[in-house]
Amino acid sequence: MLHGGIIQKFLKFDEYLGRWNLTPDGDPIITRSSQLFPVRQGDTPAMLKIAVESEEQFGGHLMSWWAGRGAAQVLAHEGPVLLMERAENNVSLSNLARNGRDDEASRIICAAIAMLHKQIDRPPLDLIPLTQWFEDLALAAAQYGGMLTACAATARELLETPQDVVVLHGDVHHENILHFGSRGWLAIDPKCLFGERGFDYANLFCNPDAKTATTAGRLVRQVEVVVEAAGLERKRLLQWILAWAGLSAAWWLQDGESPASNFLVAELAAAELAKI
Repeated sequence: MLHGGIIQKFLKFDEYLGRWNLTPDGDPIITRSSQLFPVRQGDTPAMLKIAVESEEQFGGHLMSWWAGRGAAQVLAHEGPVLLMERAENNVSLSNLARNGRDDEASRIICAAIAMLHKQIDRPPLDLIPLTQWFEDLALAAAQYGGMLTACAATARELLETPQDVVVLHGDVHHENILHFGSRGWLAIDPKCLFGERGFDYANLFCNPDAKTATTAGRLVRQVEVVVEAAGLERKRLLQWILAWAGLSAAWWLQDGESPASNFLVAELAAAELAKI
């Protein structure tokens, strides 16, 4: 049971501790989109997650459908509340990428994405088409112009000629692929999308942080790594990077934040495309 002031703030946690026979195993973690609580179910380390935003709730349904195939295993699920296995390995793909093992981190991410994409049947829930997501980029391009115009034009070309359409994770980056011991590297926190599989690889080029993503030569090197590991066509991957960097920049602008690093990634991708 939770105690003191914590129980007042996290009454729903307390409710599910009893319902699912859980014991606390750490302090609650609050993010903009979710409330998280490390727990144990018997001897099994788990994470109790209450999704605050609807997008996160949809992601919980997708996690349940994946049933541990390429993603963390869901142990229980009820509405916005999800209980899933918890990664306890301290190995971080972000740390690998920052410390001379960027190629290895990218290959691990590619392998994890491929596992998710193997499930070609759509789950029994409403998925968001990529065309809907990219509406924000079109609006931003109309308002701000510049590089966003090129990003939006590339996105439109890709979306009009989809290839290898699958259920997508939608937010693949170095902190959403975690190590689960004998189960290996698995995904968490999907966004419940469907569209061309190449989209899911684009975000790793804007991560694990702005400094790493924009290091001289990094994008070119990782494009080669991902093309080989994921079996993607180089030009189309570069186009997805350009489109994604623009969409990410559009969201940063919506939030009143600087999209400088996203613009730089877009410029790097555009420069490589110009050579083809």
